[in-house]
Amino acid sequence: MRPYHHGNLRSTLIETGVELARAQGPEGVVLREVARRAGVSHNAAYRHFADRDELLGEIASVAAEKLEEHMRRRLDELDEPDTARLAVRRLHEVGRAYVEFALAEPGLFAVAFAELPAGDDDHRPDPSAEMAEVGPYQLLGQCLDDLVEVGAMPPERRLGADLGCWAAVHGFSVLCLTGPLTGLPPELRDAALQGMLEVVERGLTRP
Repeated sequence: MRPYHHGNLRSTLIETGVELARAQGPEGVVLREVARRAGVSHNAAYRHFADRDELLGEIASVAAEKLEEHMRRRLDELDEPDTARLAVRRLHEVGRAYVEFALAEPGLFAVAFAELPAGDDDHRPDPSAEMAEVGPYQLLGQCLDDLVEVGAMPPERRLGADLGCWAAVHGFSVLCLTGPLTGLPPELRDAALQGMLEVVERGLTRP
């Protein structure tokens, strides 16, 4: 059982949920099991989370933060004096970091992009609006804005570029995790990723 300090049970439950998500993905996050591992009753857990979906939402926020941290570390490693080339490399690196995170943390990755709860037509969540508030998606947007600012991408191609880039790296990640690219040797996977990123770049920047 995980010990916790009085008054900090919510954080302990989230940390325990993150550990379960890492090991088993969203299916493994059961509020009763999280409570058991935290060393409290399930009733105590329900005082902090109305249901499993609320806890999954908190775990998804942690996953997004960790993904953003990995993206920023990759960007901090860049050393490129040419501003146009730097903007292109930044776009490549956030895409590469996204795929790296998915492969290194498949459980958290699955929770971060798990299906949103269904609502009625008037209250159904808007995925595009929600993603616009997520750190990794904002960081991608900054990289795309930089491409326009340095003249590497025509301004008219900026609209919708976020979704196109996100779909490309997310799709590649899923193909590697659960699709036909599963088990591909790392060197071939890296070459395929580089090729995909170059295709995205050409679509955004070339005449």
